[in-house]
Amino acid sequence: MTTYVIVGGGLAGAKTAEALRERDGDARVVLISAEAHLPYERPALSKGFLAGKESQEDFTVHESSWYQENLIEVRSGTFADAIDPATRTVTLSDGSAVAYDQLALATGSRPRGLGVPGVQRPGVVTLRTIEEAAGLREVLGKGKRLVVIGGGWIGLEVAASARELGAEVTILEGSEHVLLKALGASIGDRFAELHRSHGVDVRTGISLDAIEGEGTSGAVTGVRLKDGETIPADAVLLAVGALPRVELAAAAGLDVDNGLVVDDTLRTSDSHIVAVGDIAHAEHPTLGHRVRVEHWANAQAQADIAAATMVGDEAHYDALPYFFTDQYDLGMEFRGERPDDERVIQRGSDSEHILFWLDAEDIVRAAMNVNVWDAGDDIEALLASGQPIDAERLADPTVSLSSLIDS
Repeated sequence: MTTYVIVGGGLAGAKTAEALRERDGDARVVLISAEAHLPYERPALSKGFLAGKESQEDFTVHESSWYQENLIEVRSGTFADAIDPATRTVTLSDGSAVAYDQLALATGSRPRGLGVPGVQRPGVVTLRTIEEAAGLREVLGKGKRLVVIGGGWIGLEVAASARELGAEVTILEGSEHVLLKALGASIGDRFAELHRSHGVDVRTGISLDAIEGEGTSGAVTGVRLKDGETIPADAVLLAVGALPRVELAAAAGLDVDNGLVVDDTLRTSDSHIVAVGDIAHAEHPTLGHRVRVEHWANAQAQADIAAATMVGDEAHYDALPYFFTDQYDLGMEFRGERPDDERVIQRGSDSEHILFWLDAEDIVRAAMNVNVWDAGDDIEALLASGQPIDAERLADPTVSLSSLIDS
């Protein structure tokens, strides 16, 4: 009997297990998860779950009966300590070992640390697990003070959820703009203004001195800036990015560079091992370079490719990067990759619009629809066309998007 082993109990691991069972109904499938919970989707941790609108059951990928019915062995609360590619075995934290014919690594990412005094104080948290989200929710509420360090997606989403709970929120961003890497300065500034309009104190270009608290190791009471000001805080969220968990792969001798290096079938430097999700630094046939995407949709899109490769089917990863966010009354989806020589075109009003990023040849390379939910297929067709687009017609809402592409 063929044995497929998956290391990683997040969305990528669960969906890979699902795809493997669909492609091979007779194989043994083993899912190794460090968390005690069944695999769940993480976007809710900064949105619906943190705001008290969703329960864990709402974003658990499959209930326990599904794994039983599909004969998926789930080893929860178990770490993979080592991989031996020569014998094709994974040694586990409980002292056991499991042999594999094909192995999928879906170990995800971990929050970046912050090198300032006081980060170990109680009340200074990151957001990666459901326990962390539940703990943060317990200390938020009307009149509580949250300081968010980092102006990326997680920081902004948590800020929005915290405001819904009635907390006072300050965002501290080291660069001059929030979401600078994701969206650029001008569009990032729109999100900063969105938060300011909801009462968030958004500060950019900030340098930190220390996280203060009671005594040398007591609970957090505030964040001290380099200019000497201290911002009071009942809780501090560190949201300064994430790093791929590649230690296990590196120790096994696999090629690692900004993640686990894979081709467009998600095969690693070992022919019996694939990578999926946050850790996969994959060749992309359309974009022409490697990409590593730390978003929910990537885990969804790559899982079936990884499973196909494991069972010997032909499949290639060519999905464009995609992510979404919900903050206050704003919902948006982003597709594609911003070009270096970008020009941004807006189609529609400030409250409901689509932004397009064009390169020097007027080819649409990325798009973001804000509170517009019926244009996804047309946007994807524009991105896939690779054709120069008339910018004036693109900006005109009376011109259909489908008519902009030469048939």
